[in-house]
Amino acid sequence: MPSSPPLRVVQWATGAVGGYALRSVITREGFDLAGVLVYDPDKVGRDAGELVGLSPAGVICTDDVEQILALEADCVLHMPLPASYFGGDQATDVETICALLSSGKNVITTTGFVYPQAYGPGVVERLEAACARGGTSLHGTGINPGFMSDLLPLVLTGLSARLDHIYVRESSDYRGHPSRQIVTDLIGFSRAPKDYAGAVRPFRAFQRSLFAESVQLVATALGVELDEIEETDEYELATEEFEIAAGVVLPGTVCASRWMFTGLVRSRPFMTVECIYKADAEKVARWADPGFAIHIEGQPTMAITIDEVSHGLAGAAAHAVNSIASVCAAPPGIRTFLDLPLATGRGTVRLA
Repeated sequence: MPSSPPLRVVQWATGAVGGYALRSVITREGFDLAGVLVYDPDKVGRDAGELVGLSPAGVICTDDVEQILALEADCVLHMPLPASYFGGDQATDVETICALLSSGKNVITTTGFVYPQAYGPGVVERLEAACARGGTSLHGTGINPGFMSDLLPLVLTGLSARLDHIYVRESSDYRGHPSRQIVTDLIGFSRAPKDYAGAVRPFRAFQRSLFAESVQLVATALGVELDEIEETDEYELATEEFEIAAGVVLPGTVCASRWMFTGLVRSRPFMTVECIYKADAEKVARWADPGFAIHIEGQPTMAITIDEVSHGLAGAAAHAVNSIASVCAAPPGIRTFLDLPLATGRGTVRLA
């Protein structure tokens, strides 16, 4: 039986997540790199392989969107910073994704869209129309949301005879994250309290929409109709000066934040997602240590913890890459992980 031809893949953005994805596409069997879209002028014209520390791949990075749209490719790994991160309009991401879908390329994105239905019929109709024009599919994924706060809890509920409450916690340490744009400008670490609230307003809006998708997806999968999704957040101030990869955190500036998203039914919590971000977990004792936790209250009650994911960005990239084949094989339209086979590490096993 002849083997299937490699899937032609475009890498859209090569930042913290995209760089890991690009390396996987180049090095793994079953994929041909078709093109690379970059935002940094210093990356334009560079070979894609050399960009991620590999041998030349024979594909030159470009910032020309029209050139990417004109390529023949099966899938685009769409991994820029979401436009809404920095106060932009989510419509910008929707427009880009629709253009890619309409051009005949399936899209896997890490900018949200884990459950686009949470944004209402207008967004869904635009995305579905683009899929119909291109005969393509859209899939949103990541590590959280995209796995920890939705897929994994749903898997556990398969053991439930009665389900009372779902609780998911992420605690992340940003000590080694190199991007000041993310750590300071977006999340707000090292900002004075008087500047923090205004500075993180775009991040707050993005977080609310992102985790609303996740909670709504779980509710829909379990046949639950939510009345609302409640969001709260708070922050912690540093008591000493310390250095992280993105810069210096001074005493009296923000060094950690905690976000809570709760889906309510008749004023009772159905699902709660807690997100804790620390500039340096060794310097912030308040709140939980880094890792993930899931508690399912009911009959039976279940609890699991994941003490460490050594590199969450690499995990997010891998989850997207591992979904390429199933997304390309799926019928046209919005495809959440409820519509696709389980994404596994097939093709990644390395045995001595």
